[in-house]
Amino acid sequence: MAGPQPVENVIQGLRALQDSSLSIIRLSEPISATPTSHRTSDVSASAFENPSPESLEADLSHYKELFSKLRFSYLEQVTKEKFLRAIVGDPPLIVEHAENIELESQLAEIKAVLKAQKEHVGDMVKELDARGRDLSRRYETIFLQTTLLSSLPPQIEDLNQTLVSLRKHNQSTNTSETNLALAMPLPATLELLEEKQASLNELNAQLKALQQALPRQTRTLESEETELQKLELERERAVGLAREAVDRKQEGGGADELERKGRWLRGVESGLRGMLEVGA
Repeated sequence: MAGPQPVENVIQGLRALQDSSLSIIRLSEPISATPTSHRTSDVSASAFENPSPESLEADLSHYKELFSKLRFSYLEQVTKEKFLRAIVGDPPLIVEHAENIELESQLAEIKAVLKAQKEHVGDMVKELDARGRDLSRRYETIFLQTTLLSSLPPQIEDLNQTLVSLRKHNQSTNTSETNLALAMPLPATLELLEEKQASLNELNAQLKALQQALPRQTRTLESEETELQKLELERERAVGLAREAVDRKQEGGGADELERKGRWLRGVESGLRGMLEVGA
């Protein structure tokens, strides 16, 4: 087992990284000329103190809206100023049609360059957004892993104490068969467990086969019992006829016929007894 000091150092370093909150605005502070601790916008200050992907996206939308309003106001003011200067100037500034055409061609070129730059900036923003989301996921994963890592040393210590107590208890008891099984190494224990599991699986298979055969055997037993009841009735009838024949023979009436019939019935009875293995 590694020493506890390196593990503690790693945990302390991760906790120090967690204590420093991440924020896009705060990351820009070292290169920004103006402090950003007090913002003049109406974005929630709690989102600034505790940033999240949702709050950052709301900030981005808010700043885009502010920039659009600021740009519109700037263009409006600059256009008005130039127009007023052109009117009140001495002499007044007069622009010819040819100059307008030339300015429009230059404006078209500038707009094309601006459009290309906007597309480039848009691609950069998408790339930064994807990278930021990936970093956010990695940060959350590292945070969860750090939490798990900080809980491992106490658990390891508890397991070591439990292991020591179990070893002391095992040494203090006598060396019976059960204790020898408990003191087996891990490979032998796994092998014994596999043997027990195989035996249990075999018993379960036998039990399942017997359970599947039970309804069939039950039906067979019921049919045999029905046949036995029929044979018992035949036996009782044959015994009754034999007794009747004996009585008639003693009385002297129909002796030959009844004697033949009695011999036949006794033969049937003996055959049935032999088939059913029923004692007299």
